[in-house]
This record gives sequence, C-alpha cells and structure tokens, in this order.
Amino acid sequence: MTHFALEVEPAPPDAAQLFVLGAEAGRRVMLTPKAPGACRAALGERVLFSARVTWGGLHGPMLTALPECVVHDAAGDPGMEAVVDLILSEHDAQRCGAGTVLNRLAEVLFVRLLRAEMQKGTVATGMLAGLSDPRLARALVAMHRDPGREWSNAVLADEAGLSVSRFHELFRARLGESPQAYLRHWRLSLARRDIARGDRIDAIARRYGYGSPEALNHAFRRATGQAPTALRRA
Repeated sequence: MTHFALEVEPAPPDAAQLFVLGAEAGRRVMLTPKAPGACRAALGERVLFSARVTWGGLHGPMLTALPECVVHDAAGDPGMEAVVDLILSEHDAQRCGAGTVLNRLAEVLFVRLLRAEMQKGTVATGMLAGLSDPRLARALVAMHRDPGREWSNAVLADEAGLSVSRFHELFRARLGESPQAYLRHWRLSLARRDIARGDRIDAIARRYGYGSPEALNHAFRRATGQAPTALRRA
C-alpha cells in the first residue's frame, strides 16, 4: 500500500465503485473495482453513500487483484459498522471540513473491506489470495518491501517457512503464476509508476534489479509493446 497512492473520494453513484447500501435488513458495503455496474443493489436497497477509488491508475496491481464484485455485510462487522456510521453522519451534516473527513473515512472503509475479504478467503487467486495465507504473505511482503533484491525461490521459501517445492506449488495455486513471474510483474508495475512520474530510466533500472537501462527497456517492450520513453510521452 505504500507503493501506490490510494485515493477514495465521494462521487455520484454512476461514477463510483464503493457504495454503502441501506435497507430494512441492515447496511452493506459494495465494491466494483474493475467495472462499475458489475454488481448492483438488491431489491429494496438504496445508495446511502458512494465514492470513487483510485489506486495505482489503470494498470495498478491492487485494484486488478480484486474480483469484479465485493459485498460485505456491515451489520455483522462492528468495526465497519462504526466507520459507516461516521461516514453517514459527516455526509448528512456537511459540516466544515466534511470533504476532507469523508475522504479519509472512505479510505478506512475501503481498507477494512479488503481486510474482511482476505480474512474470509473469498478471493480464489491473485495477490489478495496470497496475502490471506500467512506463509505466502511473509514472502509477498518481503518482495513488496525490497523489489530490487535478487530474490531466489529458495530465499522466498525460507521467508515463508516452507520447502522450495511446497512454496512453489502453493504460490502458483494461490496466485496463478510462479514466484518469479509475480516478481517480474511487480517490478514492472513499480517501474511503470516511476516512469510515468518522470524518474530517470537508469535510476529505475538500478532500483528494481534490472542491471541496466537496456534490460529494463527490453522487459518493458516485451510486456507492454512500447518503450518506457513512449509511456512517459503519453
């Protein structure tokens, strides 16, 4: 979460991905991270609050790791219910500074929703599925924390407390790709972010273990079909 800026701000329902829904039975929190409209309110529910989520842009690995539709019952989660109460209170009262408070509270709501999904283990594959497993989470956090390190499967398996073969098998089952493929995609996601914000290509190559600007250029072309400089101009 430290690598990609998370922004959650109130927005009209037709431009939103995060919703607080209300009905006689209680309140639910709904997230449609990839395609607005992928899931809809149930009969009798109304939108009490809606917000737009931006997390790493169109190619950010965080939102793309989520399923198309996430729904959580706030009534069964006291912590989330408390956050929802605060959001609706601020939204209805519109006191001085309400915009800033709503932005921060909506971010808290979003993070609590992610935690709930990881705890439930409802995401079958991908980053969140890996983070929901305490063993794989240790290896993933290590890669995320130090992406430029020369991570071998043996070192990552040691982080997870597993044998190399068991680590590789479990990683592929939970994340849908090998540890080294995941690491390559993670580094490219970070490189894409840094290129877009104007960092030097040679500095990015050193930062993420590419060895040379040419190696980064080759990896970037192979993954995206364009040179890093083309992304920067765009």
